[in-house]
Amino acid sequence: MPNPITLAANQALVTLRTRDPRPGSPVISRSRWSEERAAAWAESTGWLVGCNFTPSTASNQLEMWQRETFDLTTIDRELGWAADLGMNSARIFLHDLAWQRDGDGFLDRVDQVLGVAASHGISVMPVLFDGIWSPFPRIGPQPEPRPGVHNSTWVQSPGAEILRDPARWPALRPYVDSVIGRFGSDPRVVAWDLFNEPDSPNLAYFRREIGHKSPLVARLLDQVFDWAAAIDPDQPLTAGVYLRTNRHPERATQVSRVSLERSDIVTFHSYQSRAGLESTIRHLRSFGRPLVCTEWLARPRSPVALLDVFAANDVGAYCWGLVDGRSQTKYSWASWIRRDSATSPWFHELLHPDGVPFDTTEATTFRRVTARMRGSN
Repeated sequence: MPNPITLAANQALVTLRTRDPRPGSPVISRSRWSEERAAAWAESTGWLVGCNFTPSTASNQLEMWQRETFDLTTIDRELGWAADLGMNSARIFLHDLAWQRDGDGFLDRVDQVLGVAASHGISVMPVLFDGIWSPFPRIGPQPEPRPGVHNSTWVQSPGAEILRDPARWPALRPYVDSVIGRFGSDPRVVAWDLFNEPDSPNLAYFRREIGHKSPLVARLLDQVFDWAAAIDPDQPLTAGVYLRTNRHPERATQVSRVSLERSDIVTFHSYQSRAGLESTIRHLRSFGRPLVCTEWLARPRSPVALLDVFAANDVGAYCWGLVDGRSQTKYSWASWIRRDSATSPWFHELLHPDGVPFDTTEATTFRRVTARMRGSN
């Protein structure tokens, strides 16, 4: 089991250390970026504003990346719509099984998406692993989405079979090595999000999740940071805080402690109201790192109007979703239990499949705020 990481005041400085996650292949972890280096990254990058992007023709990460269902035409069109709203970045989920099935082909497809995104002036924040929704990912054809259910086919990475067995974790390292190794000096990549919501309570699958998931996945997250840091990419490493974001590290979950203590930049999720968001920003600002919110926008509580709060505080902002499609995240989380009513506002997403905004005032807000921030840089 990894040695505990120490936290001094609000400046968590990870010390250089060596571990042997697999025979003959020690990990030499670089130190966490200094606050000065993180600030320089933020200054050179500017304000990040974008979306969590999955093309409307893909129901999950595997359907997005597998050769048979990879749809670059739709990706190109929809990222063009994102740019038209003023977005300059996209957070995009990868999957270890997509790499395992077709390593070089998968990396080439990632390269194509980076190229298309760059052609629209959009950088990419890849997400390597994911801890929410189905614990049982399978390569090959994906199941059809359940009508009216939010993210009904989204899958975790790694799946429960690997997560529950620490002896199998080293098999994940070649995936990390390959992806970050290929794109770790690529200017089209703005940052590396190593693990989305690692210890999610995942209520839709709570009867099928592995036991003791939180402490187990905290150990895995720490190792993933080691593997990524050993590559030492040009871009910052991060993993978002999303549970009890206002807690100090000593009272946070193990996963949140690892995230706060090891991330070069602090990322977080917020589906809170304006007051809750502003409180979270004040708290996380105390860690002395650039802030990026990697998930927000859940109507009606977390509306598009909050973009002004992010801009005013110079906090990067990636809303959940862009175009209504097979992920079905226009439906609420509660749709797993009961169907949304016909009059319910969309929960996530900004655009209809033809590119028409769900709400024209929201599109106006995006264009107004992003234009103002471009003018101030």
